[in-house]
Amino acid sequence: MEPYVILAIPILLATCWFYTVAVAKRSFPTLRGKRICLLIAHPDDEAMFFNPTLQALNAPELGNHLKVLCLSSGDADGLGSIRKHELLRSTSMLGLHSLDDVLILEDDNFPDSMSASWSSEKIANCLTYAFASEEALEQAAMIAKVKKQKIGTGIDAPVATIDALITFDQGGVSGHVNHISLFHGAVEWVQGLMKGKAGYDEAVKVYTLTSTNVLRKYMSGFDAPVTIAKCVLDSMRRTAGTKAAKRGKTKGGRASGGSREDPDFPGRLMFMNGFSEVRTGQSCMTHAHQSQMRWFRWGWIFASRYMVVNDLKRAKIT
Repeated sequence: MEPYVILAIPILLATCWFYTVAVAKRSFPTLRGKRICLLIAHPDDEAMFFNPTLQALNAPELGNHLKVLCLSSGDADGLGSIRKHELLRSTSMLGLHSLDDVLILEDDNFPDSMSASWSSEKIANCLTYAFASEEALEQAAMIAKVKKQKIGTGIDAPVATIDALITFDQGGVSGHVNHISLFHGAVEWVQGLMKGKAGYDEAVKVYTLTSTNVLRKYMSGFDAPVTIAKCVLDSMRRTAGTKAAKRGKTKGGRASGGSREDPDFPGRLMFMNGFSEVRTGQSCMTHAHQSQMRWFRWGWIFASRYMVVNDLKRAKIT
């Protein structure tokens, strides 16, 4: 192979990467002006799995307010106090600059364990206390506003101090039982908020990080075209469903056969890191979460797609 061909390959790959990042940022919807909480199980989850999401949604021009709620200090090896400080440093690197926006729990109900599932009810109770208790609502100065939000039956609107919750999906990305527990707890929490509130949309929209097969998990940025294609196809199906719903309206004016996409809370989100964002995510592990940098973590931060691309689905909660 000619030397100039060898030199051209990395240039071509870099060009494709920059182009793909530009397409992703320009073409896919995002969240703007929202109060958002990232719900994680352990310190370092935010860097290993969600750093493209945090870096994207923390962009100043979007006007979002992000919080991180971590349900354990990751004390399985007796490093809980160290890992809490590492999380604070990592979230600062990812754009959260107030310590008040990062909450780390020390609770025996949520042990850092590869085998112990966490109670979805207790996770839901924790979320209620943090974001939907009377004290939380008063602190957010929402009580007066809430009392005005009635429907014809006089039922109060479901409310919380956040608009969206981001967490793992049913697969937990890595299959970790603590990750999977977060999904079930988040769903149970929103179901509780909506109980007896027929006629209202969810008070909090839940977005979950898509789990993939092992091959895609370790394709790094090469998985981006696959993810983009899947997101585009999903968007086309949603659009087709919306059009079908409009055509299928009954005489009474009620649509059937589909659901309308909410422009404020899209059904699917995708975030992709450019080169500098990838380096920031890697630095969160190598400089902030130093206690966790075992040999296999090096493979993750250089080969995992989750260090480059995140695609989130809005959960359907009934």
